[in-house]
Amino acid sequence: MSSRSAAPVRWSEKQRQVLGWWRTPELRRRYDAIICDGAVRSGKTTCTGLSFLAWALCCQPGQDIALCGKTIRSLRRNLAGPLFERMRRMGIDCRERFSENYADLTWGSRSVRVYLFGGRDESSASLIQGMTLAGVLFDEVALMPRSFVEQALARCSVEGATFWFSCNPEHPEHWFYKEWIQKAEERRALYLHFTMQDNPALSPQVIRRYERMYTGRFYERFVLGEWTAPEGQIYDMFSAERHVAPAGNRDWQRLVISCDYGTVNPMSMGLWGLWDGVWHRLRESWYDARAEGSRRTDEQHYEALCRLAGEFPPERIEAVVIDPSAASFIECVESHRVFRVVRADNRVREGIAAVSRWLAEGKLSFDPGCDQCIREFSLYRWEDGGSERPVKEQDHAMDDLRYFVMYCEQEEKPGGFCAARVERTRR
Repeated sequence: MSSRSAAPVRWSEKQRQVLGWWRTPELRRRYDAIICDGAVRSGKTTCTGLSFLAWALCCQPGQDIALCGKTIRSLRRNLAGPLFERMRRMGIDCRERFSENYADLTWGSRSVRVYLFGGRDESSASLIQGMTLAGVLFDEVALMPRSFVEQALARCSVEGATFWFSCNPEHPEHWFYKEWIQKAEERRALYLHFTMQDNPALSPQVIRRYERMYTGRFYERFVLGEWTAPEGQIYDMFSAERHVAPAGNRDWQRLVISCDYGTVNPMSMGLWGLWDGVWHRLRESWYDARAEGSRRTDEQHYEALCRLAGEFPPERIEAVVIDPSAASFIECVESHRVFRVVRADNRVREGIAAVSRWLAEGKLSFDPGCDQCIREFSLYRWEDGGSERPVKEQDHAMDDLRYFVMYCEQEEKPGGFCAARVERTRR
């Protein structure tokens, strides 16, 4: 399955194993599945997807197969879109039906239909019921609910059906790790573990940069590709010597305010300024109703927001990023039509990973006056027992920090579009 129009590709030995295992009669008799896990950017996704489609065209012509991701949108962006384009360059006819979430692939007299599914939550299992499949590939299977994965596997009733899995590691109590990786031999699954060195597209300089980006549990997971349990302090890469310094007076390039809303719990807000590639927490606003003995109204919180903005005119504040569950406060701020409100992306795991990366890269600095945020760095910890959840105490400034970083991550993507944005006309 080659074409003169396809650009030559250099594959690593591990990638060649993925691409060719099903062409070896002995391995095809021995295995019903393949599992590729390991570090981020280790080159497992593309070769797994390419091998899956080539296998289907060669071994299961005329059948239906499925590509599964966390969501249809992420699946198209990360796997299906690039994969179908690569197949076209190889001379394979690929006709996508976007509205119906499938594509027909044809190579000579052979064809397969590839259905796309998103396994976001438990209800997703119903989407794939009733189908008959010859094979299924789960991209980022560790992010999918077990019910969806098992329902999809149950649909693979065609003779010679094969299962394909790829993922980055999670915690060692994760169902996929215990039921598939630890039982790979019992499950008749070929297990291949990837590191960044298995991706020939990464230069040694890029690999070293990734190694510097992470520490502790995140290094073990993202760089080494290990299924490790979170424990202890979450942001163990934070140090006062490196991250705390007077913000000073500068002509800030950008200004943003982040807010974790609280009525009984503390209300935490931070003012951030960008200078020379580093975001500085210039000052913060903190109100603890329990400690003060009285609650503030939303209007009083809004007044505190205005005081936090201080000498900066509202048009200089590009966004006020607010906890999306704070409906009444969002309504209050919007009603004044002074600041632009952005509902925060409150995904916890992704946010913690982003903050960790920014701290490791030196992209965050905190004025010594931001004592509540600095204090919480030493108190923000994982739940006991290897849980993926932080302890819900001493986390209010940590939450507004997370909202801020996730906002910037969205803004810095190509196109600078933040889907959560809500525009309001200023006075």
